[in-house]
Amino acid sequence: MSRLDRSLIAGLSLFQGMAPSDLERILDRARSLRIPRDQTIFEQEGEAQSFFLLLDGHVRVVKTTQDGQVIIVRYISPGELMGIAHALGRTTYPASAIAAVDCVVLAWPGGLWSEFAAAFPDFAANTYKTVGSRLQDAHNRVIQLSTEQVDRRVAHALLKLVKQTGKQTEEGLLIDFPISRQDIAEMTGTTLHTVSRLLTAWEEKGLVKSGRQKVTVVKAHQLLLLAEGPQQKE
Repeated sequence: MSRLDRSLIAGLSLFQGMAPSDLERILDRARSLRIPRDQTIFEQEGEAQSFFLLLDGHVRVVKTTQDGQVIIVRYISPGELMGIAHALGRTTYPASAIAAVDCVVLAWPGGLWSEFAAAFPDFAANTYKTVGSRLQDAHNRVIQLSTEQVDRRVAHALLKLVKQTGKQTEEGLLIDFPISRQDIAEMTGTTLHTVSRLLTAWEEKGLVKSGRQKVTVVKAHQLLLLAEGPQQKE
């Protein structure tokens, strides 16, 4: 296998502050994988044999609850780690990861995590920042699910995806990967019917445009006002 070029990762925040020689050492232990759309990268409660860095594409992180409900926890964007169970003190993955589009990832054996964390303090510190950010995000999600009306939850979800992946088009900010109304329902703890009703109403107001697995936010500011507006009683 040809050697991976450190320019693949040198500009990523995860590796900020690291010497070129350290980047080379990390890359020497990595495998580059192409993951087709809809393929599972790792499964919930599966043994954490590897951890991964997404180089290209988008990945959907999905958790199945004990009662069988499917929840989309987050979307991973290029430059982000995933499958870092060992950083959480786990030996199994807490959720599943599925390629939302064709993806390219770097993979390392899970057992290397502790070795990397000891040898490369900047890498460890940056990884724990990622863990902390995701835990805070999960905390915010719990608060939203328990206190916010569903229209605000859906508006927040769309705005978050636009901030993360938005691509400017003539119509507005396109969420730059395929996303269905069912996906949005699974992100926001609601039903397909409710998401369809909201998107239809927002389209009539000119806030969004949606098609088959495609959503464009046309008026982000008005959607933000809706998301952050005064709480109304149901």
